[in-house]
Amino acid sequence: MAFNLAQSAAAAASLAPGTPRCAPPPAPASVSVRKAGSAPSGSLRLQRQACCEPSVAPARPVACRAAAAAAAERASRRSAGVPVFVMMPLDTVKKCGTALNRRKAVQASLAALKSAGVEGVMVDVWWGIAESDGPGRYNFAGYMELMEMARKTGLKVQAVMSFHQCGGNVGDSVTIPLPRWVLEEMEKDRDLCYTDQWGRRNCEYVSLGCDAMPVLKGRTPVECYTDFMRAFRDHFADYLGNTIVEIQVGMGPAGELRYPSYPESNGTWRFPGIGAFQCNDRYMLSSLKAAAAAAGKPEWGHGGPTDAGSYNNWPEDTIFFRRENGGWSTEYGDFFLSWYSRMLLEHGDRVLTGATSVFSASPVEISVKVAGIHWHYGTRSHAPELTAGYYNTRHRDGYLPIARLLARHGAVLNFTCVEMRDHEQPRDAQCMPEALVRQVGAAARAAGVGLAGENALPRYDGTAHDQVVATAAERAAEDRMVAFTYLRMGADLFHPDNWHRFAAFVRRMSGAGSCREAAEREARGVAQATGSLVREAAVALRS
Repeated sequence: MAFNLAQSAAAAASLAPGTPRCAPPPAPASVSVRKAGSAPSGSLRLQRQACCEPSVAPARPVACRAAAAAAAERASRRSAGVPVFVMMPLDTVKKCGTALNRRKAVQASLAALKSAGVEGVMVDVWWGIAESDGPGRYNFAGYMELMEMARKTGLKVQAVMSFHQCGGNVGDSVTIPLPRWVLEEMEKDRDLCYTDQWGRRNCEYVSLGCDAMPVLKGRTPVECYTDFMRAFRDHFADYLGNTIVEIQVGMGPAGELRYPSYPESNGTWRFPGIGAFQCNDRYMLSSLKAAAAAAGKPEWGHGGPTDAGSYNNWPEDTIFFRRENGGWSTEYGDFFLSWYSRMLLEHGDRVLTGATSVFSASPVEISVKVAGIHWHYGTRSHAPELTAGYYNTRHRDGYLPIARLLARHGAVLNFTCVEMRDHEQPRDAQCMPEALVRQVGAAARAAGVGLAGENALPRYDGTAHDQVVATAAERAAEDRMVAFTYLRMGADLFHPDNWHRFAAFVRRMSGAGSCREAAEREARGVAQATGSLVREAAVALRS
């Protein structure tokens, strides 16, 4: 998730005089790992630029055929413009899972969106709702009500497999925790939570360090995710392909493939802080120790760098991320960042392998969301990207390995901050969202994967719309985004002025960047025709 917030004052780091330029952590007395299932790999082969790409078997033939069919469908859609989807409210389904919240508002909203020319909606299918009662006990009743309503309205659905907690990130207006039985296991074993160097635990998402460990009532986390997706597929078999057209696979906090390096909860992180590495639970430490031993540097295996500052520092506050002779550019820095980013990619590969095994024969797209971390992008080290797990620096492309991973699974790369312009951001934080979007787009093209977009923050103004149209639609057909998802459906969207601008935006996107004047004329007609629906939706959403 990307940000466009008022700049926060940086908290100065306390760096002891004489601290080494790049400081691996001191060796602890011992690092114990619970013997549960298969242990992490004893060796990690380190490579340089391409090192972070996990070794995986070639895609299954049936998955290749499904990916080829999906690509053909994408190409057909691109010739007619960029389809627009709208994100549903986070609490669309009640926490009990049995019904929709504000059913009347949802019904009126869907009808209004259809009239405006919207292709469909995106909805979070929360693990913490649909499997809350116990392992393997699924309740999709509320989601079934939504799918049926969307089908009757003629809208498509992007279903997000949300394996993370809702609450603690920007834009999270409600709290939806992980399933109760998962939290019980986290209470028993706190190392199932991501952990920073100060011992702070983050329970938004199960640590990827235990992906292959049977730590959740006898199942591994990846098995739980795969079983959930299989149950979803079976429950909604009649909707796949005709109503449900995309499955976005959650990979981490906020549903994004990243570490929880910049959590907002309890004031831990403030924009534009650099964040902090999340590698100090014992499962991650066990893997790091094995990687260091394999590299012939066992002293590097006791934790992440200790001179990388804290969540709200800026790069130049730290020894590790500073411009000149920063630890990130040393042999140790390359070792650690290669391992850290590789672990994230291997996690993505494992979860995508489960997803493609479930949906390979289903006529749906698979997509993965990547965070738009644009602050301090203009620095050499790109510190906030590094702490999030993206080994991207001024001299290294950290997004091409991600795009290649998705290509192997036939998945679409969904990226945020498409609405942002460089000059809107704090200049001293060297925010460069436009350059970041261009880099990610180039990586997607090089890897041959579809690129979809989202706005990072709610925007209803024409300036943001112009930026999205220019980035996503006003391009040659082969370079257009395959879809754009608009954040978010709510009472503000249905304000008369916002609704009129949004209707014009949809017309411009669907017409592959058609002129503003023609879109405005059409939008006036849409606004008049949907006036009663929009007023009904706005009132119901505020209640």
